[in-house]
Amino acid sequence: MPLTDQPGHALVGVIRMPETKVSPLRSIGRRIIGALLFLFAAVLIVYIGRDGYRDANEDGLSFLDCFYYATVSLSTTGYGDITPETDLARLINIVVITPLRVMFLIVLVGTTLEVLTERSRQALRIQKWRNRVRDHVVVVGFGTKGRSAVNSLLAEEGAEPSQIVVVDTDQQALDAASALGLITVHGSATRSDVLRVAGAQRARAIVIAPNRDDTAVLVTLTARELAPKASILASVREAENVHLLKQSGADQVVVSSETAGRLLGIATRTPLVVDMVEDLLTPETGLAIAERPVEPSEEGGSPRHLPDIVLGVVRDGNLYRVDAPEVDAIEPGDRLLYVRKVTPAKDAAR
Repeated sequence: MPLTDQPGHALVGVIRMPETKVSPLRSIGRRIIGALLFLFAAVLIVYIGRDGYRDANEDGLSFLDCFYYATVSLSTTGYGDITPETDLARLINIVVITPLRVMFLIVLVGTTLEVLTERSRQALRIQKWRNRVRDHVVVVGFGTKGRSAVNSLLAEEGAEPSQIVVVDTDQQALDAASALGLITVHGSATRSDVLRVAGAQRARAIVIAPNRDDTAVLVTLTARELAPKASILASVREAENVHLLKQSGADQVVVSSETAGRLLGIATRTPLVVDMVEDLLTPETGLAIAERPVEPSEEGGSPRHLPDIVLGVVRDGNLYRVDAPEVDAIEPGDRLLYVRKVTPAKDAAR
């Protein structure tokens, strides 16, 4: 059966939702409160219908009798040959014996109940997420390139972790992604049903960063078929495979090995240039390349005369360098690629 046709509980091992951090004391406290609520509900029920009960003394049920009956009933103790007869003995049974019995049950079956409860909770969260996920980003491969892409989305684009879905076959990589609060899907992205489970058909962007170029091509073909309107950005190691990615439907292709080799070559003569490029590509501090719309006061002017360091102008979906004759004058609707100064988070919070 395809993954997309399976219910939420069958996808618990495939999709992993971020876990909510709850302290052990708080978790135990919630369980105790829940148990007390059930106990008091049982006491109330027995007390209201006390005329239908009869005890060994045949003198009617007091409130304490009802409390005692509810306690031994909910704790599955039942009735034996030794039963408390005096009010003091019954009070001790309620105050001392029952809490000890509950603690024993928690130790004995707590692990099993926790697993079953967590699995049911995960299944419910998965089903709710699948029904409402829209305009998210799917990242295929959580290696070095995939992690850098996610870090950029979180730091520079301000994306919410819950809006990023990581698809990978390596469980350790998925564990690292889950630790960041990301939603993870275990499986090969070359399979269309795995991408459907990740919601690729409703994603706004799909980042393809596997370790092999042939895998990138196949994933791109599958993703483009599922999401004809999504922006697909792929990474390859060799420049000779760029045209294959373009033909497969990628909107943007980044050549990782060639870019790294070019920087290494530049570093042999001008290493500080490499430092500047690294600064521009690091979104957290220093300088960064950003995009913004043109302000009305800037229309008609030259992009080279603006206070910002403008690198290019985006017009009608096409990118022009700042020295291109087509963008001598800024027009309404243009967008500017410029260098902006990044303010560290600790400084911005002051």
